[in-house]
Amino acid sequence: MKIQGFWSSKRKKSKSSRQKRKSKQNNIPFLSKWHPQALQILDWGVTFGSVVIFLLMLLTRFPGMELLGIGPNWLLIWVVAWSVKRSAFQGALAGVVLGLLQDAMTSPAPTHALSLGVVGLITGLMQKQRFIQEDFISIALIVFGMSALAETIFASQLSLMGDRNPEDIWIYYQRIALASAILTSLWAPVIYYPLNLWWQRLKTAQQSATSKF
Repeated sequence: MKIQGFWSSKRKKSKSSRQKRKSKQNNIPFLSKWHPQALQILDWGVTFGSVVIFLLMLLTRFPGMELLGIGPNWLLIWVVAWSVKRSAFQGALAGVVLGLLQDAMTSPAPTHALSLGVVGLITGLMQKQRFIQEDFISIALIVFGMSALAETIFASQLSLMGDRNPEDIWIYYQRIALASAILTSLWAPVIYYPLNLWWQRLKTAQQSATSKF
């Protein structure tokens, strides 16, 4: 019994020390001294800034970042990164907002809000049901599937509009859907890691700041 108690106590101490180390790793020391409201404003600023950057990247074609004339879907990557650790409603809302912003920069017919909203909704549901693991391969696979789904929704909207030949739409869709899914999934971990790391560390800093003020 003494031996059992000894090992039980040792496991608890080991677990506690791991949690402390993880908390330190996820914390940004100077941010923990900020007021919680200031941290919230900073979070909004970084989040809004990242969205603006990706909107601008949609209009830019960098050398070596195209496949069959198709570039990565940067906004879809952002929606997946945002929705992975949030509710289905938050994911869907973010997808709709970013879709409307993309419509404002490209064309509102058909809308991108529907496809990105569905992507955010499904990603949020997957997180809620614990269907995914947080690693680069899982994120890349999720983005690959979501990219194919988004292109399918977009092609379906084009077909329903009735001003184009549905056969031509789906022939073109098959080509761009695969190219977009491959490129977007390859770039997904590169975008996901810094965004997720920032949100994690800022959350830790906010919890630390809240306990002080």
